[in-house]
Amino acid sequence: MKVYEGANIRNIALLGHSHAGKTSLVSAMLFTAGATQRLGRVDEGTTVTDFDEEEIARQMSLATTIGIAEWGKTKLNLLDTPGFNMFVHEAELALPAVESAAVVVDGVSGVEVMTERVWDYANEFELPRIIVGTRMDRERADAGRLMESLGTAFGRGVVQVQLPVGSEKNLSGVIDLVKMKAFTYDMGGNGKGREGEIPAAMAEAAKAAHEALVELIAEGNDALMEEFFDKGTIGEEHLVSGLREAVRDRRVFPVLYCSGLGNIGTDRLMEFIIDYLPAPTSRAPVKAVMKPNNGAPQSRKVADSEPCSMYVFKTVSDPFAGRISFFKVYSGVVKNDSTVHNYTRNSPEKLAHLSVMQGKNAVAVPELRAGDLGAVAKLRDTLTGDSLGEKAAAIEFPQVSLPEPAITFAVEPRTRADEDKLSNGIHKLMEEDPMLRFFRDEQTKEFLIAGTGQQHIEVVVSKLKKRYHTEVNLKAPKVPYRETIRGHADVQGRHKKQTGGHGQYGDCKIKMDPLPRGGNFEFVNEIFGGSIPRNFIPAVEKGILEAAQRGYLAGYPVVDFRVTLYDGSYHDVDSNELSFKTAGRIAFKKAMEVAKPTLLEPIMHVEITVPDEFAGAIMGDLNGRRGRIQGMDNKAGKTIVKAEVPMAEMLSYGADLTSMTQGRGSFHMEMAHYDVCPALVQEKIVTAYKASRGEEVEEE
Repeated sequence: MKVYEGANIRNIALLGHSHAGKTSLVSAMLFTAGATQRLGRVDEGTTVTDFDEEEIARQMSLATTIGIAEWGKTKLNLLDTPGFNMFVHEAELALPAVESAAVVVDGVSGVEVMTERVWDYANEFELPRIIVGTRMDRERADAGRLMESLGTAFGRGVVQVQLPVGSEKNLSGVIDLVKMKAFTYDMGGNGKGREGEIPAAMAEAAKAAHEALVELIAEGNDALMEEFFDKGTIGEEHLVSGLREAVRDRRVFPVLYCSGLGNIGTDRLMEFIIDYLPAPTSRAPVKAVMKPNNGAPQSRKVADSEPCSMYVFKTVSDPFAGRISFFKVYSGVVKNDSTVHNYTRNSPEKLAHLSVMQGKNAVAVPELRAGDLGAVAKLRDTLTGDSLGEKAAAIEFPQVSLPEPAITFAVEPRTRADEDKLSNGIHKLMEEDPMLRFFRDEQTKEFLIAGTGQQHIEVVVSKLKKRYHTEVNLKAPKVPYRETIRGHADVQGRHKKQTGGHGQYGDCKIKMDPLPRGGNFEFVNEIFGGSIPRNFIPAVEKGILEAAQRGYLAGYPVVDFRVTLYDGSYHDVDSNELSFKTAGRIAFKKAMEVAKPTLLEPIMHVEITVPDEFAGAIMGDLNGRRGRIQGMDNKAGKTIVKAEVPMAEMLSYGADLTSMTQGRGSFHMEMAHYDVCPALVQEKIVTAYKASRGEEVEEE
């Protein structure tokens, strides 16, 4: 593949709600540009960017993939991102690699919950963006209703730069409101429109839409406003430059219309991206991580003449090719077989087999210029979020901050052979999915896997089986309860053991007090006069921390408490670190007995979007789940319910919501905070814990 200059590259992420048509749109653009020989379809599993077995089986994107379209003299790097709430973090991770975004919105459904989420991501990264109304050939697709939905969600900066010609199954083309020309297509054809005059029946609507576009662009530019007042309009040349400036300043968000399956409007979309969205080299210098007093630069200009620097925005673990790192060249020129330095991990890396990715296929290239996206296999230490480049010109770019996983399952290998392979397979999957966690519970000795939701974990289990031939059973989700205290304790922990030779002796006096929620743990040393030697004090703290990790009521970690060590005693011969560690554990247990221990449960912030007719049933169901309604919004016939609900009540919510709303509802949730567990719930958890340990449960 040809090597492109940064000025002739456009990096754009396609963002949107799940099933909005992003993958079909990328497939149509690639076909129109001649990158593929057939128009791929999601339902047939023939698209370039959904190639994983799991994606084909589920008919939805699970990870960000790249498609490359060469259109005219410009290279388009199209990042097809997931829109399903459990995988949408992949979209956020991809945004450092692009200069603009296309927010893809279904022509029937309009703005949905994940549309707003990815819009917020684009705001966070200050990305210019366009809006693409897709699937306009579907039954009940309506441009007027779509514009109403977009205006309500994103404000008056949303403006049409196209109008669809025809509707639903009669969709035949688009009207360009800048050129004031119509482009017509053959349904399912080669995607190249025939330019012509605007149909007489649409002339009035096109004129009104053109005037609305002109007015909005003129508003933000004094020279254009003056021209508008003088002439009543703006000439095409000035309109183009004014629109380009307004889009790049994020004052205006143009709306275009397409059909991916019908391949209508994709050539105009690519032309618009090239003409109006920024090239990598036209962006402001890229900000670096601020590290005071080390002399590192605070930003890096995107230019070939600058020292080489790269940012790894994605990692794929391939069973055959090994670890594949996807990177953005922020500055300089990256050459094949060169050696760069990983600034994040302080290690050298050899760039062998430099390539660009067309879906799953790596296309070899000799070099990549500033602003381009590439991939390289088998880097030794590099992972997602790392910065690399010339050793003598170190710079580190900010990493994307992701939320903590929302749900945890216990995993059990089916056979001894599976147990041997489990850790290796999981860690390879963790390299490519930063939202995945895998750890062992020291208390229960269970292997735990944490992710964004049940479907996320199910996909991981399926990949383990298909890629790494490792089969596991999932157990019921484990709710990460915590324990804390609500009262004060002042206790003594003494450990004394005589065994004939050297004995063991440790004695400490502690006070225990609650901390505000989120305070975790504080250890205060108030020993004066040497009642406990200084070298044994860390052992007391370690003993307390170990005991806190094991829990007191139900085996969950104890948090949000302060321990003050204020007195104790020791023996010249028998005292040692182990003795004081044991004394710390004894003191902790005694303190928990009197400090009013209680259980904390994780509370999730939940946002549920359902058609209006199901709102009542949803509210009633949330009340039954101990939910607290925080607010409600109505948008285009849909009710958005915001609530805080205990995680324990949400473990099976996906299936329950589907049942309650005939599959028309969606939700997403994220960790909000911990709160005290109600007494009845707490009693059940403690009773079950004691029963599991074979302890006698006291009768009431």
